[in-house]
Amino acid sequence: MNDHDIAIAVKGLKVGYDHVVVLKDISFEVRRGEVFVILGGSGCGKSTLLKHLIGLFEPMAGEVWIEGVNLVAAEGEARRRLLRRFGVMYQSGALFGSLTVLENVRLPLDIFTDLPERARNLVALGKLKQVGLAAAAHQQPAELSGGMQKRAAIARAMALDPGILFLDEPSAGLDPVTSAGLDALINDLAENMGITFVIVTHELPSIYAVADRVIMLDQKTRTLIAEGRPEALRDHSPNPWVRQFFKREAEPSVTATPTTPT
Repeated sequence: MNDHDIAIAVKGLKVGYDHVVVLKDISFEVRRGEVFVILGGSGCGKSTLLKHLIGLFEPMAGEVWIEGVNLVAAEGEARRRLLRRFGVMYQSGALFGSLTVLENVRLPLDIFTDLPERARNLVALGKLKQVGLAAAAHQQPAELSGGMQKRAAIARAMALDPGILFLDEPSAGLDPVTSAGLDALINDLAENMGITFVIVTHELPSIYAVADRVIMLDQKTRTLIAEGRPEALRDHSPNPWVRQFFKREAEPSVTATPTTPT
């Protein structure tokens, strides 16, 4: 695999807040066009890692290379150009309630392009069509279901035609049927549009449905403890905790103790 095949390269990343280290020695690569999942137990640092990957925070050490450019070192116009190469869908969707769905999706175009309004509307409507929401273009976000809000947020993240999409807990709060529909959309966008996805989640059904590869973070060691296909890690990981996670097995200490009838 040559450098052109790598969409993202993370090298020796160390992240945290106020001198408290959350994760250290994090290194991995994301291939172009794959669906790459970051997972782990609660409090392991998944969302913290994501925030550093998209440049919201500066790492304590290490590098984040996106399409051959070091995000950590990029400044000024070079950094702004790099930030336009990827889109982000936050866990809540983060839609603006005072704007219509179309206006929400159009917002990046309003900010970053000089296209006339009619062209911006057409592009935004096209993105809504891609996620199955064209009929909801003139509704307010509050009128949409949770799943529709997530789709609208993905459409907005796609507004500038980025090659990479970061999704933070896309299935959170969704029922199984709606979640499965979102999984199908992610697979469709990856397969038919060649979009590279980096997804933070701990939803096992979604992980098995969409992930080409995963990395697993661990709160105790504060680093990466597994990488590979989810089925391979479930069946063959040398780490028993990794196998337990993928098989959704309870800790022995919380297993109910049989009682003797009186």
